[in-house]
Amino acid sequence: MTEKRIYLSPPHVGPRERELLLDAFDSNWVTSLGPHVDGFENDVRALLGVSRAVAVSSGTAALHLALRVLGVRPGDPVLVPSFTFAATANAVAYLGAEPVFVDCDPATWTIDPSLVAAELDRRRSAGRPIRALVTVDLFGQCCDYDLLLPLAAEHGLVVVEDAAEALGSTYRCRPAGTFGDAAVLSFNGNKILTTGGGGMLLTQDPRVADEARYLATQARDPVPHYEHRTVGYNYRMNNLLAAVGRGQLEALADRVAARQATFDRYAKHLASVAGITMMPQASYGTSNCWLTCIVVDPDEFGATAEQVRVHLDAAEIEARPTWKPMHLQPAFADASVVGGAVCESLFTNGLCLPSGSSLTEDDQDRVLDALLSLA
Repeated sequence: MTEKRIYLSPPHVGPRERELLLDAFDSNWVTSLGPHVDGFENDVRALLGVSRAVAVSSGTAALHLALRVLGVRPGDPVLVPSFTFAATANAVAYLGAEPVFVDCDPATWTIDPSLVAAELDRRRSAGRPIRALVTVDLFGQCCDYDLLLPLAAEHGLVVVEDAAEALGSTYRCRPAGTFGDAAVLSFNGNKILTTGGGGMLLTQDPRVADEARYLATQARDPVPHYEHRTVGYNYRMNNLLAAVGRGQLEALADRVAARQATFDRYAKHLASVAGITMMPQASYGTSNCWLTCIVVDPDEFGATAEQVRVHLDAAEIEARPTWKPMHLQPAFADASVVGGAVCESLFTNGLCLPSGSSLTEDDQDRVLDALLSLA
């Protein structure tokens, strides 16, 4: 009998989400507005301590809106981590801006502040200063904002925090999603909190929130007929998805604790295995451990990360390479890159293990047994 497949990060929903979804359905609020949209925004604001939240159709939409509202224009150079999902760079490209990819710090896997500082100085000296910085809290680990935010202030950059992977994480006891001029969350199906698809823009600036909300609703002016002074987008979240999000949010602490426990258990069992190291955990914060990542040294372990992935797949276990650096993506082949060797190595040798909050210890044992059978 074939064993059930263990997925990387499947949705984890329960009766509370169903209850709220049916409430939205029965109320006939099934459009891109409604009481659960307002309630979801208020719930997230209260949890994170931000003054404004705008629920939208995806984290990518939130990134696009944030960059546009903060004044990024065609041709503007924007610093972006190379080690990230494509959405981070795509949102820059949507605006016709120029992504400048920056390597990661091997100690955290997040954007390297020393490389950011050097590139800012170089660009300023060349008379083509950087316009914006997009930070990415990677696999749940926050960037080092004590180093990055002063650099941004010194050089007059706007900052967008891509916290799509980091809801429930902290930096020096401050929640992810509360840094920069605006921040974004993702509620994609594989995230720690899911609405099936959706995102949110967070900010302390009422102007940023109001303009983002306006653009996200097709830039419709407040008159009885359909009047549009500018081109907008159909980016608002609908009430059904927001209802699911509210139920998910109630269990967020438990979801985070489950993923952290999975990381810790993997780390304990792999600590003495030659050629396997865990993603480093920065001392300045706590990660939600959205995905547990390892690095495989093929010389010491006896197999490459890709061979491990294929072996796990044959055992009905889904694993995934870490992010392919943006500067290696064909879509961004002509983009500038600062450094690159660190994230290239992490892509070649890195692997994401099953990390879902519904993962049982028996599931974890299957993953570990299959992985260690190659040692």
